[in-house]
Amino acid sequence: MRAKDMDQVAGTGSRRLFFYNAGFLRQSRLRRILTLAGYQLRLGLPGPEDQVVVWGRSPYAARGEAIAARRGTGLVRLEDAFLRSLRPGRLKEPPMGLLIDPNGVHFDSASPSGIEQLLANTALDDSAILQRARDGMARLQALNLSKYNNFDERLQPPPPGYVLVIDQTAGDASIQHGGATAATFREMLAYAQIENPGARIVIKSHPETTLGLRGGHYGPDHCDGRTSLLTEPVSPWALLEGAIAVYTVSSQLGYEAILAGHKPRVFGQPFYAGWGLSQDENPVARRRRVLTRAQIFSVSHILAPVWYDPCRDRLCSFEEAVDQFEAELRSYRADRAGHVAVGMRLWKRRPLQRVFGREVPLIFARDSAAAVANARASGRGILVWAGKESPDLMAQAEGLAVARVEDGFLRSRGLGANLVAPLSLVTDRRGIYYDPTRPSDLEELIATPLSGARRQRIERLLTRVRAAGLSKYNLCHDTLPPLPEGVRILVPGQVEDDASIKLGTDKIRTNLALLKLVRAKNPDAIVIFKPHPDVESGLRPGAVAIEVARDHADLVAENANPAALIEAVDEVWTMTSLLGFEALLRGKRVTCLGTPFYAGWGLTQDLGPKPGRREARADLAQLAYAALIAYPRYFDPISGRPCPAEVVVERLATGRVGRAGPVNRTLAKLQGALASFAPLWR
Repeated sequence: MRAKDMDQVAGTGSRRLFFYNAGFLRQSRLRRILTLAGYQLRLGLPGPEDQVVVWGRSPYAARGEAIAARRGTGLVRLEDAFLRSLRPGRLKEPPMGLLIDPNGVHFDSASPSGIEQLLANTALDDSAILQRARDGMARLQALNLSKYNNFDERLQPPPPGYVLVIDQTAGDASIQHGGATAATFREMLAYAQIENPGARIVIKSHPETTLGLRGGHYGPDHCDGRTSLLTEPVSPWALLEGAIAVYTVSSQLGYEAILAGHKPRVFGQPFYAGWGLSQDENPVARRRRVLTRAQIFSVSHILAPVWYDPCRDRLCSFEEAVDQFEAELRSYRADRAGHVAVGMRLWKRRPLQRVFGREVPLIFARDSAAAVANARASGRGILVWAGKESPDLMAQAEGLAVARVEDGFLRSRGLGANLVAPLSLVTDRRGIYYDPTRPSDLEELIATPLSGARRQRIERLLTRVRAAGLSKYNLCHDTLPPLPEGVRILVPGQVEDDASIKLGTDKIRTNLALLKLVRAKNPDAIVIFKPHPDVESGLRPGAVAIEVARDHADLVAENANPAALIEAVDEVWTMTSLLGFEALLRGKRVTCLGTPFYAGWGLTQDLGPKPGRREARADLAQLAYAALIAYPRYFDPISGRPCPAEVVVERLATGRVGRAGPVNRTLAKLQGALASFAPLWR
């Protein structure tokens, strides 16, 4: 539990924990969580005010139990939180959360554990916590999040209408200490068959049994004409959705059945039995309180566990832990089959490998034909840098998963043209965000309504983005020059050979044409022209001579801070610049002469072409959530892990983003010196 909740249950005492199991030495994550929770792990013999720590009811716990009994000290038991990790612990993956219990362990019904005491004695009427619980349950189901998450969410469960019988690993402590035996599983299956005549019975094997790590209680011998054994790694939530009844001994899947709306038949004495949410074959007499699903979830996932943020190396809230789970699961699910990459510049390959090659290393192909051949031979998908997909590639890759890759909208501290690696990347299987001539994944995300929890999350993120003055590249700019008084219009310059201009503009396609139009439409306004940083550095085309720009603009803001400029103006007029999106995030009026991804939703004044398919009216929160959270994938340069948007915002705000390697820094200087020959190497 959190320290404050544990103190409520057991009182305060020494924070020194003595251990007698080598696992505490091997598992650095375990030690770190305990340290952050305020405990001090020690070897030796405990004093009267100290405590002994053991892992649950494991076979090795007996050593610590014996010493605690002899020394008359307190005993603290640890267990995994109910969202543990991507893969089972037996595959050496560390937990994201712990239950730290000075009273017992949640699956041991012999005496009340800390969780049971919270369920029995806490008011559980805090409306804010109960709303967090309802949001949390919905989010776990929407994300397909369970205790272990290396199942395949794409697999279909059996046709709906079956009775679900849940197996567990043989010898599991929750069986022995939950009032059950191996015979209970035989009894449970018989009950399921007798009580549901004619119904199909599906026995779900435990994930560790499926992986060959531990045996279970059921096998092919238990199957008959209407009873089948399910060993495929199907999503637990999908499996529960198709069930008409659920039978369990003490499995956590039985608890998830409650969260999914079932009232499972329970044959053991797990922590979730006895609160009016299950049919209990072997009830615990002392549990008499009736709880709601939100109340029991608020204890199991919000109040009791200690959650850990592996990117920022600190304890965190349940919601922040789910943010991290979501980022890691997204990476795992998208990359587990591996990718063949094509159209990637040499300097990008290392950062792309770090982002997309965590599960299976990327294969970089020299051309489209090699990429397609490799993908078909290996069962991989294809990643292609957006704009580099040739017609030949798309024709040859029919039937393969092809995703276009581009930089995200919170990219880095430094320019991609200077070979600074991105902290965010997007992948898109329909199209790409800057191409309005065809649908994109981003369009679908923008049109998706937001839940209350998602709306609150993006509002918190936007507050941080605005407070930190973040933009796409986050260059270290000088302070703004003095700005003339009046209605100020910012005109952001763009790279004129950029794909967003080629694909997303009609009549106005150059910076000079844009400036002339803005001046003609706004003769009395203060027009401020900001050249694009890639153009200012001499690396990309689109320069407007200063004297020419001043014929149409009142001020040319060279090397100016874009976020500060946006804050200082009243409007932004643009072709397709991302600064238009950043202006919307800061509440500014935006006029578009082209068709960027943020145009056509009712948030901008659109003077350019508008795709007819953008019929939905999206609010700013929908647009921002899609563009900053749902669409990109983020990479933490400090921990080297996939991470949520909030981590990258913190890194960019503090400047903890790492540095380009010496090779990239040398290449960046060289390409700057040879900028006039850019067409030869771009």
